[in-house]
Amino acid sequence: MASSTSASARLWEPTRRLPLKWGRYNDRYFVGLVLIIAGAMHLQGANNYTLIILLIGTTSTAVGWSIMPARGWRRMIVVLPTISQIWIMLTGPMSMWTLTVPLLCWLIVRHRPLISYVALALPIANGIILPRFFQEYSSMPQALAISAVVVIAAAWLARAIAHSAVSRRSIAAFPSELR
Repeated sequence: MASSTSASARLWEPTRRLPLKWGRYNDRYFVGLVLIIAGAMHLQGANNYTLIILLIGTTSTAVGWSIMPARGWRRMIVVLPTISQIWIMLTGPMSMWTLTVPLLCWLIVRHRPLISYVALALPIANGIILPRFFQEYSSMPQALAISAVVVIAAAWLARAIAHSAVSRRSIAAFPSELR
């Protein structure tokens, strides 16, 4: 059962099919994701008086993206936009719309098909609606918590859309095998 689940995940999860030059897929995925999230949290906790936290957060985010299992160019092109976006988030809840950038980068790194990019509508809508309720920087933790849920939901939605697109493509390519 586990091997059939792994085989089906390999079928529609493009990054699982990549030959890795070092490390194991699950390890690189988990460590990369933890470093990206930890780096973003460090940067959000920083200010002018804690510059070391800015350095740690920036470095952690860059390293996290660079070890994610993906084609090399995909991992490298997302580093600067995501770090820039996290720095922009220091302006407060009015910049929640910028969470579209890390989600876009996530879709690029995860090799999602173009149709799954419709999930970007969720963080855009979040960025339009949330500043109506949270304007002050003191409400940033609440705005970030809500936005994190929205971005994670959008990533899962993109994954489901990608799975559906690949399933439809497989059915169209091999219709006689379904009979």
